Amino acid sequence: MTLSEVPGPLGAPWERVLRGRFDKLIVESELLADNPLGDPARRPLYVYLPPGVREDDALASIYVIQGMTGQLDMWLGRNAFEPTTIERIDRLFADEGCPPAVVVFVDCWTSYGGSQFINSAGTGRYMDYLCDEVVPFVDGRYPTEPERGRRGITGKSSGGYGAMVVPMMRPDVFSALASHAGDALFEVCYQPEFPVTARLLRDKFDGSYDVFWERMRRADRFDFKLYGAPLDSYAMAACYSPDEDHPGTALLPFEIDTARLVPDVWERWLAWDPVRLAPRHADALASMKKIYLDGGRSDEYNLDLGAQAVSKELGRAGIEHTLILFDGTHGGLAYRYPGAIRTLVEALVAD
Repeated sequence: MTLSEVPGPLGAPWERVLRGRFDKLIVESELLADNPLGDPARRPLYVYLPPGVREDDALASIYVIQGMTGQLDMWLGRNAFEPTTIERIDRLFADEGCPPAVVVFVDCWTSYGGSQFINSAGTGRYMDYLCDEVVPFVDGRYPTEPERGRRGITGKSSGGYGAMVVPMMRPDVFSALASHAGDALFEVCYQPEFPVTARLLRDKFDGSYDVFWERMRRADRFDFKLYGAPLDSYAMAACYSPDEDHPGTALLPFEIDTARLVPDVWERWLAWDPVRLAPRHADALASMKKIYLDGGRSDEYNLDLGAQAVSKELGRAGIEHTLILFDGTHGGLAYRYPGAIRTLVEALVAD
């Protein structure tokens, strides 16, 4: 018996053949060139086009953004017995009758783990990068209709946060949003991490973030139980309460030795909470063609309650939206992306 090489592709379960087109690009950003963390200005950008798309089409576009610690190549990862996210989206358009749309995967990773897709002196101009560089680039290169009424955005966790907040701030760019377990109701989702962070810093890192960063960055593996809470707390602070006098650093909303709140810094965080932002941006939200929120009933960060709180504010303002709570936790939600993308595309092409 002999082993011989045969031509590919291999097929399921290793590699499902895409019916659509999937482009993996490298782009260089002027806006990220001088970011305070020195993170790369060259970024990956993935673009999916359904089968049968022509160059002269004018399609809706959906922008997909990632959660905390997400970087773009993670979309290619596979869980046991499941398709990748790219394969799920290909099936949505090729087999499940979704109207055609261009799907864009955007990388806004930072060396703190994430950007929350907002502009900050602590991380860089990531909202501007998304809205003022990536969107025009895609519109100029792909068969999209270049207007806000044909663009939507979706994401999970921190990506779900960005999917809610970016359209509030930039309704000129996006007119539909879907948020899976997006960060919201900060006193419920973030504040419980502060004592966890304080204890870990005290017991494992000599009570010092300098020691934390040094040990985390030279570790052979990322131990989430050890590093997760301190990383998340500082990363969020870099976005919501950056130290304007020292770009690239953050003011924490709690004392690291006691976890006691620092009220003036905490108020800066609350100003970025979608629950608090929604009433102030009611006009922008009312202009959306679709608002879709969901979350698992057992979400470890209580983001199901955050989704309910945002929904409550939307209801008070008389803004139509969809809220779905399902049996699940914070993880394993990749299967929910295609349904939300379909919902957005159908709303965008309805007129």
